[in-house]
Amino acid sequence: MQVLLLGGHGKIALHLTPLLLNRAWNVTSVVRNPDHENEILALGKGRKGNVSVLISSLDDVKSASDAQKILDSVTPDYVIWSAGAGGKGGPARTIAIDQEAAKHFMTASFASPSVSKFLMVSYIGSRKKQPHWMPDDQWAAIVRTNTEVLPTYAKAKMEADEYMTALAAKRKQNPTAATHPFQAINLRPGFLTDEPATRKVELGITPKGRGNVTREDVAIVADLLLARADTEGWIDLVNGEEDVEAAVERVAKAKIDAVEGEDVDGMVKRFFP
Repeated sequence: MQVLLLGGHGKIALHLTPLLLNRAWNVTSVVRNPDHENEILALGKGRKGNVSVLISSLDDVKSASDAQKILDSVTPDYVIWSAGAGGKGGPARTIAIDQEAAKHFMTASFASPSVSKFLMVSYIGSRKKQPHWMPDDQWAAIVRTNTEVLPTYAKAKMEADEYMTALAAKRKQNPTAATHPFQAINLRPGFLTDEPATRKVELGITPKGRGNVTREDVAIVADLLLARADTEGWIDLVNGEEDVEAAVERVAKAKIDAVEGEDVDGMVKRFFP
């Protein structure tokens, strides 16, 4: 398998790359800064798959055709969005990267005959309605983050997530979807930390709207989700007590989707009137 990893020098991506390579998958890691190339190439030493680096700035992705050019140069089977402005460049750049560039890559990926999986790394609070499983105090913390702490980031992520959900729903309405299955996976971690992986999680839906999760555990979950043919939808993630492999198995088999309670039909109508 050929994997296109956008945001390849991010902390989650650096944990994820060796896991993908250990599956004998090839990874093309997209980074903006050429100084990061050697660090990423070193992740491929002793692995089953091959890693390459594509120097390209997501700031330059202004349309789906711009994203398509990158897809054409790599011809990936799977696309992973682990990129973001990271607060650099102000609100305008956050919207340009986390929202618009992400949407352009989704548009191109969903339309590409080679791509069969798109995994978005989002965040647990990217939703408009309080889910029935989340206590009031946890939801209040999310609302405060979305409206007071990181309003531009929250807006950008929510727009990208809803667009991805609408694309996936619209695709399932297409009669040809059965001949070309597509997994749209929205992985939604809580507050990210840099501690070593615990391999213990709460996955799928969780009442912990402000729970923590290590970046390494996020990478482990992403790798496991991509390795299966039965994972899709919104998958919330914080550290917990369940073994990570068992958690992924449970979520996949039960088809747990944290989009529950959100207006998916409204998303489709908004983006595809």
